[in-house]
Amino acid sequence: MSLAEMFVRSGKVRDLYRLGDDRLLIVASDRLSAFDVVLPTPIPDKGKVLTGLSRFWFGATSGIVANHLITTDPDALPPDLQRAVIRQSERSRDDDEIAVEALRGRMMLCREVDILPVEIIVRGYIAGSGWKAYQATGELCGLRLPEGMRESDRLPEPIFTPSTKAEQGAHDENIPFDEMVELLGGDNAARALAERVRDVALRLYGYAAALTERVGILVADTKFEFGTDPRTGELVLADEVLTPDSSRFWEAAAFEPGGAQPSYDKQFVRDWAVGQDGPRSGAAGRHRGRHARALCCGLRTDHGRELRAVPRRRRDRP
Repeated sequence: MSLAEMFVRSGKVRDLYRLGDDRLLIVASDRLSAFDVVLPTPIPDKGKVLTGLSRFWFGATSGIVANHLITTDPDALPPDLQRAVIRQSERSRDDDEIAVEALRGRMMLCREVDILPVEIIVRGYIAGSGWKAYQATGELCGLRLPEGMRESDRLPEPIFTPSTKAEQGAHDENIPFDEMVELLGGDNAARALAERVRDVALRLYGYAAALTERVGILVADTKFEFGTDPRTGELVLADEVLTPDSSRFWEAAAFEPGGAQPSYDKQFVRDWAVGQDGPRSGAAGRHRGRHARALCCGLRTDHGRELRAVPRRRRDRP
């Protein structure tokens, strides 16, 4: 089978290839997007950070829920496929060693699952679209929240706030739990699946938030992707987990409720874009691209391995 036949699609950040009937190869690029628009300047090693963090969290949470990751080792792929993928995405030389190293840290070989048609979001703090909804109605996804909350306040307990999956270029919309059930099929089996997803998502958030808070990082909110194994029906955690692209990370030492917080994610890029000509503006894109390089700094995992490209505090933003 040719590479063109294996190619599934290019997302905003990742390229997907289907290997056989039940395997997907996911290769993370260094592309940066804001408001569903890919910006013109990549961030060096961003794809490696997303893959490394996801690999860590898939391993750390495997006792809570199964996940789709099989391996991140490029040696698991045939050499001709390694070269073909790299020529496609990186235009590298036709060299086995270069192909392996170019894929190392960027690829995930995964089992294919049927992704649920709902964005799975858990919030521990009131921020972003959740803050806007609260200001308008005092509710979020049909849940009544305490009166008098300030932007970025910690919620009494984490809440499950699903949303629609809009087409690219459109905005996701927060939905109540019962609407999620309808999107999953509307019957008793759909409700049972929705309840299972809600339970697992809250457990994942609770585990991660407790772990990161011990090292001075608050997980304000995060988005999970879930699917089901088409052969067994097993619930499976998929895509990426607790990365700067899927989560809102705050520095605990700088946390001050009552306004927006310094973020260890790409929020400062979104904030800057809002005040410019719009995410599709060429000039704005170039400007954001230059300043997006301020995202690069060091992070150490519990295993002592350094990852690169983690957002700096908001003082670095333009």
